[in-house]
Amino acid sequence: MRLLIMGPQGVGKGTQAKLIAEHYGIPHISTGDIFRYNMKNNTPLGQEAKSYTDKGQLVPDELTNKIVKDRLAMDDAKNGWILDGYPRNAAQVEALDKMLEELGTPLDKVVALDADRDILMKRIAKRAAEEGRADDNAEAIAQRLKTYDEETAPLLDTYKSRGCLVPIDGEGDIEDISKTIFDALD
Repeated sequence: MRLLIMGPQGVGKGTQAKLIAEHYGIPHISTGDIFRYNMKNNTPLGQEAKSYTDKGQLVPDELTNKIVKDRLAMDDAKNGWILDGYPRNAAQVEALDKMLEELGTPLDKVVALDADRDILMKRIAKRAAEEGRADDNAEAIAQRLKTYDEETAPLLDTYKSRGCLVPIDGEGDIEDISKTIFDALD
């Protein structure tokens, strides 16, 4: 099974992606983890990404696309994966479509989690307190949610028109949300 998991910050994508990966025996591929792996291991792609992040810049789409394609082509992803944190914009959707075609691995479904903004803000504040994440302050959260609304949320319509969108209410108990996801995918 080849899946995307999408949704705003704090909706539980990472938590659910790990559970989905375990349930289906597929790797959970987080773009953040891919970047960290490549930079830590000083791969050519990691060196290139680091040249941007060291300047406080976002890694450009072209390089992000290369890093994602490289990861999806690895042996453990041959029988499926769940991709978390990508695509984030329309250009990345096009790039993903092209790489999946080249790899001969079509996308099965897009799990789209959503929750009320007040709940998202509370979850992120809790995460910031528990994990000490400096990037989870009110101003940064508001900016990330705004960016999601402007750039990523519209992508859901693309996947809906393709008939592969699985909208899921991201409010409630983790186990209940997982069960809803599994019921929708099975």
